[in-house]
Amino acid sequence: MNILAFDTSMGACSAAVLRAESAERGLFVREALMARGNAEALMPMIAEVIEEAGLDFSALDLIAATTGPGSFTGVRIAIAAARGLALATSAKLYGIDSLTVMARSARSTEIMGDAPFAVAADARRGMLYLGLYDDAGGKLGGPLLVSPEDAVSLLPEDLYTAVGNGAALLAEAAAQRGGRVQIALPELQPSAASLAEIALESGETVPTLRPLYLRPPDARPQPDAVARR
Repeated sequence: MNILAFDTSMGACSAAVLRAESAERGLFVREALMARGNAEALMPMIAEVIEEAGLDFSALDLIAATTGPGSFTGVRIAIAAARGLALATSAKLYGIDSLTVMARSARSTEIMGDAPFAVAADARRGMLYLGLYDDAGGKLGGPLLVSPEDAVSLLPEDLYTAVGNGAALLAEAAAQRGGRVQIALPELQPSAASLAEIALESGETVPTLRPLYLRPPDARPQPDAVARR
């Protein structure tokens, strides 16, 4: 099984190839933090990991991408690239939400204890993208778009840790209610390497990928502009 995975949903761009054959197993990764420029950076990254893995695009069995939540542009970039590459190579498709990919990365570190945790990403405008996970990284709830105050009311009683760039907002809201949430991995981003591992373990495919936005787009047509048409 040869898996190409990539993510552009939040503040990073990453691509990975996982060669899962017993004789040729290997993980090849490129990633960079970036708020903009994902569209220009993604395809060169993909080409680099394909070359490093010693594969042709025709050898890919599965193409995996995060489906959101995240920036509208970033989510669209990855999904469009995955659809196009799958069409060109006849590879199968796999998609999963970006918070679950972050949870997988968090669980792979030594920082996390054996307890439930939250993934909290700053969704702007005083809101969070929230996912809840058990001690093994299994999903308990989410992804949700909620205010930090509402997020606190959703936390299990034994959850004391949050990861992601929205963890500080969640911890502040918990403190205002007399609770405590520990902040960990505040710079955590979705990782193509974790996505590839999830895709391999899942063994599932989907006929197409659809974006998970959770909120309406910021850009809307102006009524007077529509009337002039």
